[in-house]
Amino acid sequence: MKDSTKAVKEDIEDSTKAITTPIYQTVAFMFPEGEKFRYSREANPTTLELGKKIAELEGAEMGIAFSSGMGAITTTLFTLLTPGKSLLVTMDMFGRSLRFCKDFLVNWGVKVTISKPGNENLLEIAKRSHFDVIFVESITNPLLRVINLPELSKIAKENNSILVVDSTFATPINQKPIELGADIVIHSASKFIAGHNDVIAGLAAGKEELMKNVDLMRRTLGTSLEPFPAYLVIRGMKTLKIRMDVINRNAEQIAEFLEDHPKVTKVYYPGLKSHPDYEIARKVLKGFGGVVSFEVRGGKDEALKVMRSTKVIIPAQSLGGVNSLISHPPTMSHRTLTLEERKIIGINDSLLRLSVGIEDVEDLIEDLAQALSKI
Repeated sequence: MKDSTKAVKEDIEDSTKAITTPIYQTVAFMFPEGEKFRYSREANPTTLELGKKIAELEGAEMGIAFSSGMGAITTTLFTLLTPGKSLLVTMDMFGRSLRFCKDFLVNWGVKVTISKPGNENLLEIAKRSHFDVIFVESITNPLLRVINLPELSKIAKENNSILVVDSTFATPINQKPIELGADIVIHSASKFIAGHNDVIAGLAAGKEELMKNVDLMRRTLGTSLEPFPAYLVIRGMKTLKIRMDVINRNAEQIAEFLEDHPKVTKVYYPGLKSHPDYEIARKVLKGFGGVVSFEVRGGKDEALKVMRSTKVIIPAQSLGGVNSLISHPPTMSHRTLTLEERKIIGINDSLLRLSVGIEDVEDLIEDLAQALSKI
C-alpha cells in the first residue's frame, strides 16, 4: 500500500465493527478477561492503534505513542543510555532537546558530544570514535540543515552505534529514516502528523528488540498518551499525505518569493539551490517540507514587527498545522539556548521561522508582503 492508503486504513473493531478506531476512555479493563489490556497507562487499544499506524507509515517493526514529542525523545534516550555511555548530538536542534542532552544527561553521567551544524563536522566526529547512541534531527530546527542519513547510518553501523532520528520536520511522507538506515525514528506528532494544532503527542518507531525496551520505560516513566489525543492524531494522520502535498508546494513558492524580496537578507529552505544541503536534500527527501526560515533586514525589533504584522499567518511557537504560523526562534523555541550557542548555530535576532499551512499560497504571499512592508 502507498502512504496515503496506509494513513487512512484502520483495523475494524471486532465487537461493534466500527469503521473508525473507538476512543477507549477508561482507566482499567476487567480482569481476568482483560489479559492484553489491564491499565491504560500501560496499554490502551486506541493508543496501540496509533503506534501500529506510525510503524506502518515508517516501515518499522513496532511503534509507540507518547504524551508529547519530548516524552518520546526522553523516554527513548533514557532506555538506550545509562551513566557512562556516550551520546553524539548536533547543536542545531530543538532547544529543549539540546537542553535535555547537554544538561540533564551530562549531569546523569552520560558522555555527551555536541557537533557543530552541518554534515561535515557531524560525520567527522562520528567516524572518529564509538558512540553508543547518535541522535539527530533529519531536518534541523530552525535552520533546516539536512542530515546525510545514508552516510551517517553507514558510519553508525560500522561503529556499532544506535542511530535515533527526529523526523518531525520531514514526516514519513517526505522521508523514511528507517529505510535510510536509522534504528529508531521519532516524531512530535503535535506537528504535521496530527496537523491541526489541537493535540500534544509524540511517536517513536523502530526495531522491535529496541522498541520493546522503550515501551517498558514508557510504562515506568508514565509518558503514555491518553486515548482521546491518540484518536485525534489518528484522525489527523488520515490527511497527512494530501496536506503535505499542498504544504510542500506552498512552502517552495513562498521560499522563492522571500528569496527575491528586498527586505529579506537570507532564506533557509532545503528546496532552494542557495541552501548548503540542497544536493543532499534532493537525494534524501521526497519533498522539502513545510518550514521556511528567513532573516529580515534589521534586527530583533524588525523581525518582531514583521511577526506581529501578519494577518493571515498566526504568530505562535508551534508548527506543522493546517494554519500557517510564524515565530521568532531567539525568543521562542530556542530561548533556552545561550547567546554563544545561538551564534554557533547561526540563529540571529533577525531570524523568523514560518510554518506553512494549507491556505491559498497567494493569500500567504500577500500577507508576508504587507508585513514586510512595515519595516
